[in-house]
Amino acid sequence: MIVLERLFELTARGATVGREVRGGITTFMAMAYIILLNPIILAGARDVTGAQLSIGQLTTATALAGAVSTLLMAVVGNAPFGLAAGLGLNAVVAYQAAPFMTWPQAMGLVVLEGLVIIILAVSGVRRLIMDSIPLALKHAISVGIGMFITLIGLVDAGFVSGTGGTPLQLGTAGHLTGWPVTVFCFGLLLMIVLFIRKTPGAILLSIVITTILAIVVNSLAVIDPKTWGVVVPRVPDSIVSTPDFGLVGQFDLFGGFVTAGALTATIVLFTLVLSGFFDAMGTIIGVADEAGLVDTRGRVPRLGRILTVDGVAGMVGGSVSASANTVFVESAAGVGEGARTGLASVVTGALLGLTMLFTPLAEVVPAAAAAPALVLVGALMMTQSRKVPWDDLELAVPAFLTIALMPFTYSITNGVGAGVISYTLIKAARGKWDEIPWLLWVVSLIFLVYFAIDGLF
Repeated sequence: MIVLERLFELTARGATVGREVRGGITTFMAMAYIILLNPIILAGARDVTGAQLSIGQLTTATALAGAVSTLLMAVVGNAPFGLAAGLGLNAVVAYQAAPFMTWPQAMGLVVLEGLVIIILAVSGVRRLIMDSIPLALKHAISVGIGMFITLIGLVDAGFVSGTGGTPLQLGTAGHLTGWPVTVFCFGLLLMIVLFIRKTPGAILLSIVITTILAIVVNSLAVIDPKTWGVVVPRVPDSIVSTPDFGLVGQFDLFGGFVTAGALTATIVLFTLVLSGFFDAMGTIIGVADEAGLVDTRGRVPRLGRILTVDGVAGMVGGSVSASANTVFVESAAGVGEGARTGLASVVTGALLGLTMLFTPLAEVVPAAAAAPALVLVGALMMTQSRKVPWDDLELAVPAFLTIALMPFTYSITNGVGAGVISYTLIKAARGKWDEIPWLLWVVSLIFLVYFAIDGLF
């Protein structure tokens, strides 16, 4: 007990071992869905060579990275935060980076993203960046990513498709057909109901129940296995297995700049940094405030250490091919159960590590069961739109373009670029040069070259 007191300052934060353990378990239950969902997202994409990643190896990598990152947060940051592969960040890797480079090269950019976050965290440059990006665009980026991953979920589930005469249509023939779509609809409605009712572990519980339903349906009905997507729901041969660490260490730091070109790789890296950095800042401040860890001046204890760990977590995620790890907003669930210190994160991290033994279970979860989580998380990210001043067109138009172009062009980078360029030009056209930070001019120029690259060369 004395050791725990010395390490985690339990008394000073009004914490008890019992509440920390309960909070750590709650955080794990709230965020464990990512162990099933992250492999679905990454394995559903192909790199520039057409290669796909293994669900089993991705599950091991996701759990390993989450465990290591969360335990680092416990020891270094002494904060009740769980970390794992960030939704939105994995979409950038899968759909923005991979199509232009190999998987190891894409993961190399993730490692570099984490390194940049660390440098920003320890150098004070983060304030310069935060001040240069308008707050409305920061919120719009979160909303746009939410819309994007929602569309990914709907497409993966077969709820919408682009195979008809219109860019998008309902189902594959203008209407909903097939058991996988039915299973998806059931899972989505179940997840919404459980989440609204504040059921503990609502997302994970819904995925589990929907997967069981999918297994039953697949065993009783005559279904083309291809309609399920990457994973066909079947009863696993075993529940426990030896973790497959085949993806650990499979990253190439600078190869992406050669394969995809320096400009494209830089833009992807910039998008990863921008998304990861601001998402982490918002989550850390919000959850810390909920835990009563913010002082009267709005400062979070050990913020520098916490941000540094978040950067290290990005490097950890990339080094094991799990995509960038970041602080999970679901940590608020554990805080609600009494978590106040890093001891709760020790519990969360240990449980994440334990899940590496149960990878066969993840290999039976079809997209129809996991995709509802993307839709729900997208809906939750959409709530950020209320913070955009829609009555101010100088901000509303760039925010709208940021949000709309991410799902409409299937690219997070395009949305960020359109928002930054339009904001800069609108302010310049209104003669408000003093409201445009010099760094924003640099970023706008980079994006202009990015959009015009095919026409220039």
